[in-house]
Amino acid sequence: MKKLTTLVFASMIGGILTLGSYKMVIDDLFAEEDQVTTTIPAPMPVSYDSSIYGTNADFTEAAERTVHGVVHVKNLAVFGESQSAWEQYYRGRSGGKALRGAGSGVIISPDGYIVTNNHVIDQANEIEVTLNNNQTYKAKLIGTDARADIALLKVEAEDLEYVTFGNSNNVRVGEWVLAVGNPFNLTSTVTAGIVSAKARDLTTSDMAPQSFLQTDAAINPGNSGGALVNINGELVGINTAITSQTGSYVGYGFAVPSNNVRKIVEDILEFGNVQQGILGIRGEDINTTISKRMDLPFSQGVLVRDVDSESGAALAGIKANDVIQKIDNIMVRKMSDLTGYIGSKRPDDLVNVKILRDGKEKELSVKLTKYETYAITPIGLEVTNASKEDLKNFNTGNGVKISRALKPDKQSQALIGILITKIDDQKVNSVSEARNIVNTKDPSEPMSVTFATPEGKEQTFIFR
Repeated sequence: MKKLTTLVFASMIGGILTLGSYKMVIDDLFAEEDQVTTTIPAPMPVSYDSSIYGTNADFTEAAERTVHGVVHVKNLAVFGESQSAWEQYYRGRSGGKALRGAGSGVIISPDGYIVTNNHVIDQANEIEVTLNNNQTYKAKLIGTDARADIALLKVEAEDLEYVTFGNSNNVRVGEWVLAVGNPFNLTSTVTAGIVSAKARDLTTSDMAPQSFLQTDAAINPGNSGGALVNINGELVGINTAITSQTGSYVGYGFAVPSNNVRKIVEDILEFGNVQQGILGIRGEDINTTISKRMDLPFSQGVLVRDVDSESGAALAGIKANDVIQKIDNIMVRKMSDLTGYIGSKRPDDLVNVKILRDGKEKELSVKLTKYETYAITPIGLEVTNASKEDLKNFNTGNGVKISRALKPDKQSQALIGILITKIDDQKVNSVSEARNIVNTKDPSEPMSVTFATPEGKEQTFIFR
């Protein structure tokens, strides 16, 4: 059986080798800014008037505040620019543009910063933005967060109407919301619904749980990157996904919470990339089975399975088998509640974590640590530091863990969670070591990468 598993693993890596034998060229995700002088408007205080949440709620004011701050985003492929005169004459193509995809975006500052989804502008040669008044601009990509599916654009304009950020932590299930965007290229479309759920996780792999706002406001293709606003016209989410067998609206839409979006935008503007803080734990949702086994008085929360050494959680005293119930007075019913809230925080931020241990409640102050990743572009894979549990599972003493595939093919995606133990025959113990090895090698030379199999054996492949 072990021999069969090793053969399957070798075949999987072989597929990557075939695809990775040519050097992959990846454009920088973050465009350089000489100086960032913009200030993203702060979230406005939320004071709910219960009378406007009845069945006779008037959406006109919220729609008027929002519709001019939502734009149509076009992802353009530019072709023919490098053709010679001979090619233009004989092949009949003199260059042009093709629409690769379209979606929506939200103006968040009067000087032209726009938030949209990363998948709307992914691989764009040129990005075009059309305002509600039909004025069109070329947009510059400032930065992205592929994990959260958020991208930040900039157009050269002044005194634009924009949408102010609301506080997504204050959003309540059952609250009225509007989805504003450009579905099916129908500009300035407004649909109404309620918040159906919070901290909804759509993850189907071993990636970190996601945390979306769920709404039954009609969201269709083209709404991606558009605004989800509350009855006051404040941005509470960026519409991102739908769940549908047909690809169109069937009653379920999902949005990235505005607090997470705002944090991503501020990180990109200040640091040039996203600063991701982590507790340093791995856990699972409490269910009835776990509750009975541990004799818990409830069946919600997060059970801590493993704690990274030297992480904020370890230093604060969080241990395996602790049950996390709250973080900064936010109820933690499932893992996505926890990851969603932490997604709005940065490394070195302090959070108060309420745990249950041996029947007693404790509140611990935890300093978030930085989640380190490194994209090894020649092989199309991103790695992060491996935990003790990861090393134990692969029966190895060192390695970094593949956290993301930079290419969409199934072979690359299948490697997520596998460990890399050596690069160019040098042992790799951390992300920083992997970065140093790759950055100091001659990029024209082939790269050897050693992967650990689940049985603790090693397979080495050459990438050219």
